[in-house]
Amino acid sequence: MSEKRAAIIYRKSLLYHSKVEYGSYTINHIEGCSHGCLYPCYAMLMAKRFGKIKGYEEWLQPKIVANAADLLIGELDSSKKSIDSVHLCFTTDPFMYGYSDISALSLRLIKIINEHSIPCSVLTKGILPRRLASLGKDNRYGITLISLDEPFRKNMEPHSAPLSKRISALRHLSEQGFKTWVSIEPYPTPNIINQSLSEILKAVSFVDRIVFGRMNYNRIVSKYVGYKAFFNTSAQEVIDFGKKEEIEIYIKKGTITEYA
Repeated sequence: MSEKRAAIIYRKSLLYHSKVEYGSYTINHIEGCSHGCLYPCYAMLMAKRFGKIKGYEEWLQPKIVANAADLLIGELDSSKKSIDSVHLCFTTDPFMYGYSDISALSLRLIKIINEHSIPCSVLTKGILPRRLASLGKDNRYGITLISLDEPFRKNMEPHSAPLSKRISALRHLSEQGFKTWVSIEPYPTPNIINQSLSEILKAVSFVDRIVFGRMNYNRIVSKYVGYKAFFNTSAQEVIDFGKKEEIEIYIKKGTITEYA
């Protein structure tokens, strides 16, 4: 695929505290995301709501925080708080498919964090670079994978990395001795795609952790009769799979619900 380059912006801060399960702290050193997920994307909705972007097309044009490394070094050096981990990223993708400049910056920031004796957690719909194997051994590397169907991926995550390439890169890091994980979220209902959850689980049976969550913010989901029961049953299937394969399981809040 043709190489792309991100625009440049500057910020006054980078590292911030988070209550999400992936890490106590996080950085979002890119604004926007070229993957263009159509679930819709919660991060894009929030960026539009707070006036950071005008719409979808602007969201697809990522912007690198040019002073990210300097900010991060300063914030880590001056921090008086205990930082047990840093996550990349919650509102963007650290290894955006087709953007080598974004990947290079992400690798540099992970190295800086590790040099401060802090491990990282990473999540991407891109391809995890093999160079990650040369960084901190306590880092955790993950991919988002809600289907094995490539036509579905092209429709819902139009500019993201092919599914097989995501899995292959993750497996490589697992074989190198790193902790790996997969986020099966936002998982769709059968009226969006009729697929086998068990096949997805088998494809990532080598990982150490699975995060599972329902699809939100999509009106089609609520049109599926019995969608609450569907997510409850799916979550239980993931839990049972984790017990069988000795994989840590985390079910996102709101996925399992009571229903009449």
